Amino acid sequence: MKVPQHVAIILDGNGRWAKSKGMPRNYGHVQGSKNVERICEEAYRMGIKYLTVYAFSTENWNRPKDEVDALMKLLRNYMKTCLKTAAKNDMKIRVIGDLVRLDDDIRGRIAELVESTKDNKGLNFQIAINYGSRDEMARAARRLAEDCVSGKIRPEEIDETVFERYLDTHDIPDPDLLIRTSGEQRLSNYLLWQLAYTEFYFTDVLWPDFTKEELVKAVAQYNARDRRYGGVKEEQDV
Repeated sequence: MKVPQHVAIILDGNGRWAKSKGMPRNYGHVQGSKNVERICEEAYRMGIKYLTVYAFSTENWNRPKDEVDALMKLLRNYMKTCLKTAAKNDMKIRVIGDLVRLDDDIRGRIAELVESTKDNKGLNFQIAINYGSRDEMARAARRLAEDCVSGKIRPEEIDETVFERYLDTHDIPDPDLLIRTSGEQRLSNYLLWQLAYTEFYFTDVLWPDFTKEELVKAVAQYNARDRRYGGVKEEQDV
């Protein structure tokens, strides 16, 4: 199979998975975070070079306070685990999103994780934390406007390539395949700019149950798609 270079995943269904087992939602988030580690390893073994996961959105702050607090605690613990996993598997970690709203200690752990893995040569693993695509584009537009005012760039020089340099994902190739678990079929404000020509794969499987075999199914579906990027094949009529 042709393996996509970059796979993006919306990790959905942790709460429903926990509820189905008579457990609290936070238990589902814990098991979901453990599954992220497993899928990182399987993705790299398959030949996937970039993996981006939607961990916490700008809208997730609207959840009940106890759930948000539990997610922040889980994030703190995951940063420690991820540091060990990255060292073991030679992963390069990058965090996208607006980190200003996060507590100082979390931002510190993120900075340590990014700095300590920046020269690793294995899987490029992006974690979207306090991320929303509209927010990302608004922040990029503000920085671009500031550079226009200061004279660093002229308005007539602005094109897609220039704008992309201001996005959180600059220097990262656009996803080839997006996977969303749990049966939902929407983007939920995730990588709207970057997914312009991405193939989508939706599965009813809840994230904690998403295995290597499910990843293989998604890649197989990707191989069945005909990616033309708005063009047509020579043998086809327009």
